[in-house]
Amino acid sequence: MILDLARLLLFPALMAFAAASDLFTMTISNRVSLALVAGFLLLAVLGGMGMQEMLSHLAAGGALLVVAFGCFAFGWIGGGDAKVAAAAALWFGFPHLMNYLLYASLFGGALTLLLLQFRQWPLPYPLLGQHWLARLHAKDSGIPYGIALAIGALMIYPETDWVKAVDLTRFIAH
Repeated sequence: MILDLARLLLFPALMAFAAASDLFTMTISNRVSLALVAGFLLLAVLGGMGMQEMLSHLAAGGALLVVAFGCFAFGWIGGGDAKVAAAAALWFGFPHLMNYLLYASLFGGALTLLLLQFRQWPLPYPLLGQHWLARLHAKDSGIPYGIALAIGALMIYPETDWVKAVDLTRFIAH
């Protein structure tokens, strides 16, 4: 039961925290990425994931880390975004990696367009005291891409073996 709860809640909670952190501070702590990696390793071992499958997931995370840090080097995404994307890829492995990247890209594009439009309008005076909102509104500010990464991840996560392995009838019966 505890393993099932961890499978259902840990990854989504950490991704939601990453999104909220990026929205309010424009940063994602390394602790979030480390917690995602540690959670994956713990649940993979406790859930009986085979060594070959675990190595495949690690390869997917490593591959995305290389690509994401290339994007970071060009200034396209932040370092926290790169690490969180790679940590999420670790959970998805290769079977869900392309769908994750597709969703994250689509939501990232929509988020970017919305923020660019939002930044064209004047910020109402009563909201100027909200530092996070003023930072988000600033034209020279970046895009909190962690939001798109989290939404993309939450769209894919229900399709993964992590969720499919949970016996939901045990939760309903109680």
